[in-house]
Amino acid sequence: MRLPAPAFRESVAPGSMVDVRRSNLALVLGAIAGSDPGLHPTRAQVSAATGLTKASVSSLVLDLLEAGLLRELGLTARGERGRPGVGLALNTLRAVMGMEINVDYIAAGVLDLSGTILFKEVRECDNRGAQPDSVLAELALLAARARSTVGEQGVEVVGGGLAVPGLTGPGRARILAAPNLGWTDVDLDLGALLPEAPLVVSLFNEANAAALAELRHRPGDDADFLFVSGEVGVGGGLVVGGELFTGPAGNAGEVGHVVVDPGGNRCSCGGTGCLETVAGQDAIFAAAGLPPGTGRSAAMRSLLDALAGGNAQARAAVERAGTHLGIAVASTARVMDIGAVVLGGHFAVLDEWLKGPLLAGLARYAPGRVADGDVTVAAAGEWGAVLGAAGSALRSLVDAPYLLQE
Repeated sequence: MRLPAPAFRESVAPGSMVDVRRSNLALVLGAIAGSDPGLHPTRAQVSAATGLTKASVSSLVLDLLEAGLLRELGLTARGERGRPGVGLALNTLRAVMGMEINVDYIAAGVLDLSGTILFKEVRECDNRGAQPDSVLAELALLAARARSTVGEQGVEVVGGGLAVPGLTGPGRARILAAPNLGWTDVDLDLGALLPEAPLVVSLFNEANAAALAELRHRPGDDADFLFVSGEVGVGGGLVVGGELFTGPAGNAGEVGHVVVDPGGNRCSCGGTGCLETVAGQDAIFAAAGLPPGTGRSAAMRSLLDALAGGNAQARAAVERAGTHLGIAVASTARVMDIGAVVLGGHFAVLDEWLKGPLLAGLARYAPGRVADGDVTVAAAGEWGAVLGAAGSALRSLVDAPYLLQE
């Protein structure tokens, strides 16, 4: 996984020597993490890239090696005079875990520090109205299985992130509201998910986490887009200038609760006619005539079979969802001046039947705002939220490697 190198930090206003060293540790680790794939910079190359002295880099690299964040890869003479240097890379025996709680499943995935996926598993379960502690306990069991599996390969999980379908609080361990789960003002014991891991588990909104994963996996250099995630609910993440835009309270991008049908159905959020009531997973299944209570995967297979077979009710349900999605995206694109849209979750799965009505809705309600070719399917796939939560934990580690020394 290539990560952008942090900006040059040696010239910042001096604080304590500890602060300066912490800053420079992040600078060195970021330079190595941000190297092009397949290239393993030497200490001399890191020195040239960061502006730090060779002696400083050597000392900092030693600390990072002892913390288990770096590994040495033998001699390389690429781009250097004199004796070959030793290449440096992120240690693939250290890893981070991404986890997700959603309405009808829990999931976990492990990425080593290079970004390689070592483990991923999803378990279907109905979490509507379930007690948070019981859901967290089930996820902790899945996380323990993941740690045990990668541990057999000698890999240590040092921290992670959890994605949830709701609004999260500034304390990073509180869910303010997750209507589809029935949770309000819930404090989560995140430490129970990865006991004994040296780094804390961070909490993320599910759509925001998936948007971050998309930013890392997206081809090209487009750094401005609206990510729309289709699950039981509908979430959104705004990426502007290569950064996640979350607004003053951290909860911007709630596309699922843009009103698209003022005379429509009551939404789980308490409003009426939200996009979620038309384009959410349950809404589509019900409109398509699928029996309630069917498992998530089985229901989606049935819907896809019906669509492929030309079932009129199924196609009408998806087309209606696509049209109203177009209305919500049109409104959001005008307000945020966004010209690209990425579809995740079931919107990506249903792309073949949903995109036409979506594009028609955009053309009608925001003509010229979003080109047809700028509406794409998520590059990160259905694991976007898990990958985004793990990737954010990795980014936090690169920005603050000293945390593994304390």
